Amino acid sequence: MINKTVKDGKEAVADIPSNCTMMMGGFGLSGIPENCISALLERDIDGLTIISNNAGVDDFGIGLLLKKRMVKKMISSYVGENAEFERQLLSGELEVDLIPQGTLAERVRAGGAGIPAFFTPAGVGTEVANGKETREFDGKTYLMESWLKADFSIVKAWKGDTAGNLIFKGTARNFNPIMATAGNICIAEVEELVEAGELDPNQIHTPGIYVQRIFQGKDYEKRIEQRTISK
Repeated sequence: MINKTVKDGKEAVADIPSNCTMMMGGFGLSGIPENCISALLERDIDGLTIISNNAGVDDFGIGLLLKKRMVKKMISSYVGENAEFERQLLSGELEVDLIPQGTLAERVRAGGAGIPAFFTPAGVGTEVANGKETREFDGKTYLMESWLKADFSIVKAWKGDTAGNLIFKGTARNFNPIMATAGNICIAEVEELVEAGELDPNQIHTPGIYVQRIFQGKDYEKRIEQRTISK
């Protein structure tokens, strides 16, 4: 029986080198790989290119990697909650590639599916189109976008088994499943780890064939950026 388990986040990220490209799952702060981020903070590496829908907040998530100057470039869609990100961008310390959210999702999905390029109307006539090929289909102009792939994809699931099959819950089932397919090595942390065969095959979102390492995480904070409640 295939067993892809590792002890913890520290073991899972132990061989991630400087200057590599990694995808980091999550939507806002929902479904981010908290344990792996904590383990990466203990590593003496830098020059990372991180592909993520967002850049975390100043004191949590990817924001902590930015604060420690571990990140060279961010490829993201939404970055509005992070003052340190803004400071590094404006001072020229951080390279940033801002991408429309749907385009980012499709570029990641294309990377996992082995599709090198596709055409989309998003971004035509804006700065997003600078330097990119355009083509007309049925009288409408489309922009060519290329796939995104990574050396490592780091995702967080609700439940997984020892063979790497994953089930996501709620908003975490956004960028996590597609990113799991687009990294050379996929590392998955889960809230609950069970033996292979215990998950209902009809409920699995990411088949274990895409996952190389899996472990059961702990002490999840599950923060949200903004909380508004009625008085």
